[in-house]
Amino acid sequence: MPNRSSITEFLLLALADTRDLQLLHFALFLGIYLAALLGNGLILSAVACHHRLHTPMYFFLLNLALLDVGSISTTLPKAMANALWDTRAISYRGCAAQVFLFVFLIASDFYVLTVMAYDRYVAICKPLHYGSLLGSRACAQMAAAAWGSGFLYSILHTANTFSLPLCHGNAVDQFFCEIPQILKLSCSDTYLREVGALVFSFSLAFGCFVFIVFSYVQIFRTVLRIPSEQGWHKAFSTCLPHLVVVSLFLSTVMFASLKPPSISSPSVDLVVSFQYSVLPPAVNPLIYSLRNQELKATLKKLILVVIFT
Repeated sequence: MPNRSSITEFLLLALADTRDLQLLHFALFLGIYLAALLGNGLILSAVACHHRLHTPMYFFLLNLALLDVGSISTTLPKAMANALWDTRAISYRGCAAQVFLFVFLIASDFYVLTVMAYDRYVAICKPLHYGSLLGSRACAQMAAAAWGSGFLYSILHTANTFSLPLCHGNAVDQFFCEIPQILKLSCSDTYLREVGALVFSFSLAFGCFVFIVFSYVQIFRTVLRIPSEQGWHKAFSTCLPHLVVVSLFLSTVMFASLKPPSISSPSVDLVVSFQYSVLPPAVNPLIYSLRNQELKATLKKLILVVIFT
């Protein structure tokens, strides 16, 4: 039986059997990847270059855009290269690096979303203390804590996953190296450590989820006490995009984690993984720019400057 020391590469899922379909998948992935880079790149440029967007909310949005660019760049380029060159191989170290980077970026993404919920809570429920609670130093510390927590979380999972002996070949039924698929290759009696890590992960994620829900309960209670309709609109225009992004992130990740084994198949797993690994980074810029008038106006100015200079 092959084990960890004898495996030098993994074989990722073949997305298509014919050359035409492989090229079609390459073109589809390339279009999604370029759209994600463009959308997140515009947000990064707008927040970095325009002084009026130098506020805590947009600082955290900049962090979210950076993480989205990183997470989609961890999975799609390799999938595109495999489709273009008609191969399935990824080296053992490359697979470990992909797992580490993807988990690090996805976990940090969720922690940043949690911090953004706190930002909206303070802005709406405690506006007089906004400057003191969310100064530049506090924002930098919260962002660093989110990235650092994601880093430690990823080290835990990557070390646990790749310390397991692999007894069931090297074929990964996914278009990127995904922890659940790698665990399927491990010996049946040696994955308890990773299960323990997953229980810890769900506990941590549940704590963040409870914090987000609590923040929005307080936000809605405060907003409903605002007498003017204009005040309602202003409050919801800043909260609704974040709420939609959090809902998209949690719904796709929870479905991927909790789907029953009876509906599990390579095609279903592929669709589910695509939803949580590719869809959010691609659509998050669109969600934020549609409802946020200030960001939308800045993006329009930025695009006009790029076109006419």
